[in-house]
Amino acid sequence: MDAVNPWRTTPRKSVVVFLLAVFFVFATFGFANDIIDMGRQPPLRFAVAVVLSGLFAVSYAVTGVSLRGQFWKAFLPLFALQFVIMGLLANWLPDAPQPAQLGAPEIARLHGRLTFDGLATVAGIFLGYAGFIYVFISEGRRHIRAHTEMARLEGEMAAAREVQQVIVPDQGESFPGFAVESVYQPAQQVGGDFFQILPVGGGGLLIVVGDVAGKGLPAAMLVSMLVGSIRATAEYTYDPVVILRKLHDRLVGRTFGGFATALAAHIASDGHVTIANAGHLSPYLDGREIELAGALPLGVEGGGQYETASFELGRGSRLTFYSDGVVEAQNQKGELFGFDHAKAISTEPAAAIVDAAVRFGQSDDITVVTIKRLMASEASAAWRDEPVPAPA
Repeated sequence: MDAVNPWRTTPRKSVVVFLLAVFFVFATFGFANDIIDMGRQPPLRFAVAVVLSGLFAVSYAVTGVSLRGQFWKAFLPLFALQFVIMGLLANWLPDAPQPAQLGAPEIARLHGRLTFDGLATVAGIFLGYAGFIYVFISEGRRHIRAHTEMARLEGEMAAAREVQQVIVPDQGESFPGFAVESVYQPAQQVGGDFFQILPVGGGGLLIVVGDVAGKGLPAAMLVSMLVGSIRATAEYTYDPVVILRKLHDRLVGRTFGGFATALAAHIASDGHVTIANAGHLSPYLDGREIELAGALPLGVEGGGQYETASFELGRGSRLTFYSDGVVEAQNQKGELFGFDHAKAISTEPAAAIVDAAVRFGQSDDITVVTIKRLMASEASAAWRDEPVPAPA
């Protein structure tokens, strides 16, 4: 059975009109039976039979639409109940005896009774048909409007995907002295994770990784705004605290109440790392979690105060940044991927980490960024492999 009950998703007016149409059409069975009995049914039995024929038809319609493929679970008991009630009614109020000979008064009465049955049958069919036509037209229009709205939303989502593809850093970009890997796997068409990897003067890097609250198009819009703010701020400073404060100022006080976690790190060419955190997961250095001071997420009233921490990224060492989609991956048993598992695989390539989380059971956007400081020989070899620019 479908988890979504159609009676709850269809407008109430359409449901009422449809069920009335079913009632009127199938109530004509009562008139047809009276015609078969040549109008000899007692008036009370006749009226009750007409009403019950319509009501049982409504019951079949309601249970059939609700239960779908398992309609028989209700159909069989209802049919048995209808059969029993109609039988009891016929025994309680039997037909009038058939006259041996029809005189003028009897013929006139029979003519009037059958005429009434015929007109009532025509009226019931007409009302039912009109009701079905109304529901068909109204639901057809609603279906068209829903598909039009869906097409518009899909167009907006496609545009948002294009924007996110533009603002996600190019995986092929190289940075002297460092091997950088990044993988972004949204849970939906567009996601709320964001990250930027920007070169800075002197051969260092600026990394900002974050996660906007929520999913879908609203989260994607916030991501676009935050990425623009990161790039604008990086034009004049690489200070992680200043960058987080600027992002916080862009979010705080907004009417839509958006907030985000974020972490900013400046890695100098000599491997010195300065990092600040705004409620985000701490990174891992060679499989060891870096201890950072706690702080409120971006955009939360009372936040905006961040502390820096410093450490050295030695040659051959790897620094790994996660979004919470890694640790919050959940399998069919309800088990979480968890921090211990995330820590254990933090020294693996970014693609392998994302693949492990997705296979476990992705439930949120996943971002993994790894920064490895190359050994002197590796950095020299990487530099020799770079193409030589053509002379101007």
